[in-house]
Amino acid sequence: MRQRGWQRPGKKVSCAQLLGEVRPPIDTWELAVMIGHHLMNQTPHIAIVGATGAVGIEMIKTLEQRRFPVGQLTLLASARSVGKALQFKGTEVTVKELTKGAFAGIDLALFSAGGSISKEFAPLAVQAGCVVVDNSSAFRMDAAVPLVVPEVNAADVQWHRGIIANPNCTTAITLMALYPLHAAFGCQRIFASSYQAVSGTGAKAIAELERQVDEIVHGRPVTREVYPHQIAFNVLPQVDSFLPTGYTKEEMKMENEGRKIMHHPGFRASVTCVRVPVYRAHSIAVSAEFDKPITAASARAVLEQAPGLKVVDNPAQAQYPLPLYQTGQYNCAVGRIRQDCALDNGLCFWVSGDQLLKGAALNAVQIAEELLKL
Repeated sequence: MRQRGWQRPGKKVSCAQLLGEVRPPIDTWELAVMIGHHLMNQTPHIAIVGATGAVGIEMIKTLEQRRFPVGQLTLLASARSVGKALQFKGTEVTVKELTKGAFAGIDLALFSAGGSISKEFAPLAVQAGCVVVDNSSAFRMDAAVPLVVPEVNAADVQWHRGIIANPNCTTAITLMALYPLHAAFGCQRIFASSYQAVSGTGAKAIAELERQVDEIVHGRPVTREVYPHQIAFNVLPQVDSFLPTGYTKEEMKMENEGRKIMHHPGFRASVTCVRVPVYRAHSIAVSAEFDKPITAASARAVLEQAPGLKVVDNPAQAQYPLPLYQTGQYNCAVGRIRQDCALDNGLCFWVSGDQLLKGAALNAVQIAEELLKL
C-alpha cells in the first residue's frame, strides 16, 4: 500500500468520502495512523497461518497461480506440523511453529486455522505491524473489522484497522450471483437451500465419506465419526450447531454477513443448509424477491456482466452449474435462471462455486491484492 497524501492532522474527514456511505466522522490523522500504519510493501513478506490445512494449501497455490508479488513466504502451523515442506514456486518452504513472536517482520498474514487461533494470534500479528486477513468467523461481525468480498465491497478494505475478515464460504458464493442482481433491482429477501460439500468440514469428513462408500459397496457395517448420521448416499439437513430459533449458526450467517457485505441492513434470508455427499464445491438454490420488476432475461443480462461469475444456463441441453465442474475453478457459476412463480418481483437461480477457493483461499488472496492498490 502507498501513502496517498493525507490531509494535515486535526482536519476532519468523513469515511463516507472514502467509501460512499454514511460513517461517523474520523480525524484524518487517526485515519492515517489506522490505515497508514499498515502501508504494504509492494513485495510483502507473507505468512500463512494454518498452512498445512486444506485452505492453507490452496492459499499457497493461489498466491503462485495469480502471481502475487510475494517477497518472502513464511508457513506457520501447530507444533505437530513443524518441519513439513510445502512447494511454492518450485522451492520447498519448511513449516514453522505458530508462536506469539512469529510475526516479526511479516507484512501480511493469511489466517486459516480456526476461530480460537485467530482470536489469540491475530491481535498479536497486528501489534507486530502485520495486516491480517482472517478466514474464521472470529471477527466477521465485529463493527471495527471489514468483511469483504472484493467483487462486492472492495472499498471496505480502506478502513481496516489491521484485520480484514473473509466471509462464510456459502455466503460468499451466494453473493457472487445475488449482489449484482441486488445492485440492479434491489433485493428485499431470499429463501435459499444450500448443498454443501463434505470438504467444508475438513479432511476427516472427506475420509469418512470415502470410507462409508467403501463399507456400503462391500456390505460392511457403516461407521461414523464426524457426522451424526451416515453421509454416504444421504443428505443431512444440518450444518453447524442449532440455535434456539431452530436455525443453525451456518444458516444465520447468510443474513447477518450478507447485510454487512452488501451494506444492506434490511436484507432478510431464510436458509436451510444441507450437507451432501459431494467432495468439493458448494451449491445454493435461491429464490429472491426484489424491489423492481425482474425477468429471467433482464437478470441474465446483469449476471453475464458480473465479475467472477460465469452464466451456465441452457436447460434444454442439460447445461447448468455442477459442483463436479466447479471444483478447482476461480469463478462461480450461475444457472437455472427463471422468474419465481410464488414471489412478487421474484427470481430463482442456482449458483455453485469451489468453497475452498472463492469461499476461502481465493477470496483472501483477492483481498491481499486490494491491499496492494491502496
